[in-house]
Amino acid sequence: MAFSPITDLIKWRLKSRMNAIESMKINPEISQSRVLENLLTHMKETTYGKKYGVHKNMSYDEYKSAVPVVNYESLTPWIDRTMKGEENLLWDGPIQWFAKSSGTTSSKSKFIPVSRESLNDCHLAVGKDLLAIYTHENPNSQLFEGLSLRLGGSSKINELENVTYYGDLSAIMIQNLPFWAEWRSTPSNDIALIEDWEEKVEKISKQVSGQNITSLFGVPSWMLVLVKRVLNENSVTSLEEIWPNLELLCHGGVSYKPYSDSFKKILPKNCKLLETYNASEGFFAIQDRLDQDGLLLMLEHGIYYEFIPMSKFHGRKSKAINLEKVELGIEYSIVISTNGGLWRYILGDTVKFISLAPHRIEITGRTRHFINVFGEEVIVENTDKALMIACNKTNSEIIDYTVAPIFMKDGKSGAHEWLIEFSKAPEKIQEFAIKLDEELKKLNSDYEAKRFKDMVLRFPVVQNAGAKTFHKWLKSKGKLGGQNKVPRLSNNREILEEILKFNQS
Repeated sequence: MAFSPITDLIKWRLKSRMNAIESMKINPEISQSRVLENLLTHMKETTYGKKYGVHKNMSYDEYKSAVPVVNYESLTPWIDRTMKGEENLLWDGPIQWFAKSSGTTSSKSKFIPVSRESLNDCHLAVGKDLLAIYTHENPNSQLFEGLSLRLGGSSKINELENVTYYGDLSAIMIQNLPFWAEWRSTPSNDIALIEDWEEKVEKISKQVSGQNITSLFGVPSWMLVLVKRVLNENSVTSLEEIWPNLELLCHGGVSYKPYSDSFKKILPKNCKLLETYNASEGFFAIQDRLDQDGLLLMLEHGIYYEFIPMSKFHGRKSKAINLEKVELGIEYSIVISTNGGLWRYILGDTVKFISLAPHRIEITGRTRHFINVFGEEVIVENTDKALMIACNKTNSEIIDYTVAPIFMKDGKSGAHEWLIEFSKAPEKIQEFAIKLDEELKKLNSDYEAKRFKDMVLRFPVVQNAGAKTFHKWLKSKGKLGGQNKVPRLSNNREILEEILKFNQS
């Protein structure tokens, strides 16, 4: 198959990465050891490193004995000072960029330092490796013959005190893409950086309808909103009618499972799916086998990984282990040290290893996003999968959801209250609730035990949310688009009660 010269050149450059990727798979401990040594070389020059007596030749055991496990709140004073222009506090070089974290909605945003090293050697480098892996797996790919539709956040770059800048990571990436990646991407920067999400979706859909789109990159929930807009504008039911060469949907940020049926109906039949695991803090893992689950942990890109078994998780007081001691099937909280100046930082995500040779993971949820009010220990992995199966069995499709507890009162058992917005509602919501409850019992023995004879947990309350309920709530928080997402599970009713007000209105 003949390709254009630019495609041949890009593929040739990407091919050179495969030997290094294979070496990383075979020698994970060596890869991580090199990363730690390099990080300590930088850390020892910082105020933070000097505070804890860090030196270049520290062993891992010495490092974890000297430097405490921290969360974002612990580092906030250091980050605030760095944002005001102080240098060499967390990283031994200038930090001009701060990624305004656009994860799960909260009243307070996080500002994650992005050094030149983290931008080039992590975020951009893993992005290139993603393309290297994909084109290695698909030698006849025509990915670079067309354009990649990127759907990022809705925040422009903002100047802070004339010395530093902040915005969504996607906005920072757009500002720093290599020329060849920018040349093969759409929408244009002026549209990609529009702050108003609804205006941006409208303008993107008009711009891309007539283009040769070969790949989609974005959070599945928001990408679905965009492509449905494109379908409606063109009065067609399949993306193949608009983009016949579309061959790849690259997704991450939230689980794909609740949206799989919706995408299956509109994507070209031969369109491939590829999952990624990236965040403001770093680009961590890539699905390296298109026909199998599991994300390959990227071990040579400026991030040193540690893990806390969730059965022993006590926040900053937790004891972590490194990659050498992880085991299959155990749920871990991730702790990272990065070339952006985060040191033994609790990321907040939970994962399980499904392979140790090489190290592949699956994302199971968040350390703070689960329901365990009644000892049921339900995690997002459970609810996403149960929802997907319930949708399949009731011929329905969802847009978004959240779950919160109904507390025991007046001698009544507790319950879970679900608020679900459907794009295609089930004929009978009660039948859907029955299927959902049945699947959760199959997936989670603790939930099943608490549901026994309704002694602790009674049958769940499932409500059908009105159109755009979650959209309106996110908009009220200024968090439409990008990697913003509705908290799936909570141990209190605060978020649910807020969203219910929008549902009632």
